[in-house]
Amino acid sequence: MPRALVTGGAGFIGSHLAHALLVEGWQVDVVDDLSSGNAANVPAECELIEIDLGRRGATSRLPGVPYDAICHLAGQSSGEKSFDDPEHDFDANARSSVALAAWARSRDIPLIVHASSMGVYGDVASHPVDERTEPCPISFYGASKLAAEHALAVAPDVRAISLRMFSVYGPGQNLEEMRQGMVSIFLSMALRGEPIGVRGPLDRVRDFVYVEDCVEAWLRALSRPDASGPVNVGTGAGTSIRALVAEMLELLGAGPDHPVRELDVRTPGDQFALSASTAHARQLLGWSARTGLREGLGAMISWARAAV
Repeated sequence: MPRALVTGGAGFIGSHLAHALLVEGWQVDVVDDLSSGNAANVPAECELIEIDLGRRGATSRLPGVPYDAICHLAGQSSGEKSFDDPEHDFDANARSSVALAAWARSRDIPLIVHASSMGVYGDVASHPVDERTEPCPISFYGASKLAAEHALAVAPDVRAISLRMFSVYGPGQNLEEMRQGMVSIFLSMALRGEPIGVRGPLDRVRDFVYVEDCVEAWLRALSRPDASGPVNVGTGAGTSIRALVAEMLELLGAGPDHPVRELDVRTPGDQFALSASTAHARQLLGWSARTGLREGLGAMISWARAAV
């Protein structure tokens, strides 16, 4: 039975991945510092090890068992928050990746699948963007993710795949976190009956990818013995913030009169328009997203109503 170490496995995407790996027959250990994740998200079949991998020497506390792969999702995941404490952001995202690569080499662990981000691209002249587009991050978050990608690419004796995830959404996303996760932020406001305050123009564009589709990309990455380097994980379709909010309100039955306010403020590091070219993911991983935005939002709304 293969065994995986999932860092950040108490978080949104990491916990979904841990569940999926168990279904696929993997043994799974979870590492998380619980700074943003929740222990309740971790499947009962997994051991939870509470470690902050951004701290020097933290890998010495990892289990001394053989792993077939590391799924590295631990880190700071908000572009806006990265401006609060850039040093912490670098430790959480880049230092942890360097340390894990060294530890993996010492333990003969052949593969790290790394949670990178669309944030590495920065603002682009046109989209969709493919992996040949020169990254030019505009946030400390994007810069730290790109640094992690480069470090993993040169780490000896460890094969690394960096999944550049676009705007992932779905059931389990933290509805109380108002500085990360555009879909969950707007949904939280709408469920509370509040006006939806959009920081920045409504004509900005994102590529919204459903969490189960995203997890399938991780599973494919683990199963491809020759895959390495950066891979976009998105739908290939750009959706304006205006269209996202309208679709969400329609599915909520809120009606066209629900107030939506375009606030004259931009979030630090906010990218204006970005969607993913998915040709490389189809070729390398045999993967493409299958869930449309309306279907995904419907599932998330059903979950959120039950959770609230």
